[in-house]
Amino acid sequence: MRSIASSYASTAIFLTLALLIVQMEAKAIDEMSPSFHATSCPKLFPTVKPIVESAIKKEARMGASLLRLFYHDCFVNGCDASLLLDDAPNFIGEKNIPPNKNSTRGYEVIDEIKSAVEKMCPGIVSCADIIAIVARDSVSILGGPSWHVQLGRRDARATNAIVTNVSIPLPKANLKELVLRFRGIALKRRDLVALVGAHTLGEAQCHSFRERIYNESNMNKELAQKRRLKCPRSKGSGDANLAPIDAQTPIVFDNSYYKNLVQNKGLLHSDQQLFSGGKTDPIVRTYSEDQEAFFDDFASAMIKMGSVNPLIGPAGEIRLNCRRINPII
Repeated sequence: MRSIASSYASTAIFLTLALLIVQMEAKAIDEMSPSFHATSCPKLFPTVKPIVESAIKKEARMGASLLRLFYHDCFVNGCDASLLLDDAPNFIGEKNIPPNKNSTRGYEVIDEIKSAVEKMCPGIVSCADIIAIVARDSVSILGGPSWHVQLGRRDARATNAIVTNVSIPLPKANLKELVLRFRGIALKRRDLVALVGAHTLGEAQCHSFRERIYNESNMNKELAQKRRLKCPRSKGSGDANLAPIDAQTPIVFDNSYYKNLVQNKGLLHSDQQLFSGGKTDPIVRTYSEDQEAFFDDFASAMIKMGSVNPLIGPAGEIRLNCRRINPII
């Protein structure tokens, strides 16, 4: 009975937070705009995109990594660049908390972009806005949709290690957990399915899919055998070995991810949960057959996620260095 009560309590907390976020999101949409920096930093977009293109040209996987930074930032207290802060004497950063440690990457690319933007428009553009622009550019460069990024966010002056641990969806999550965590930031079931489609890019570490390739019955046997070659059964052996999440087109943003799910080729447990006899099956089926529908919904969901609890107006600050809060003068 206690576990049931605890589950109800957790659900109630997430729903309450979601309601608050919806209200704050509405306010944010009113105060944010794609043209927020049009006058104060008119060359912002042409400055950012070439650096993203260069980073992806050097390492195709970097596009997925940069996109992932946006997700992991927005899921923790909103899109406020708290993820970028290094550990400091007065707080623990989010980079080394389990969902991010040895997982999130691409921070040096953000540093390079921030440096270039600061030289052109000092003290104007937040790190939070830069992450949002970089996410959009990464997707479009790799063949996906583009969208008008809402701008005007400010940067957090603190991190939240506890929320990082409980908010970011994990590779072993079931569908109920995924829905709950996305609902916690006011995103609906269709938003969830569209946003997880970002897994059409990038790679996963062996430890995150070992259980699936060895023990799950709804895993395509041929793919499981292939992945076992570089992911031994024993924990601690080859844990960091990488495999593409989308084995078909791992460096192209398309709808192959959903085609894989329909064939039980989802690499992560959480991936295949989207097509496992639940309410998200029809959405997956639609995206697997209609790439434009996926692109439209993905772009819309990215705008929604980017409006989750941002710091706007006088809140927060415009960091001069994305890794450190500004000194108080």
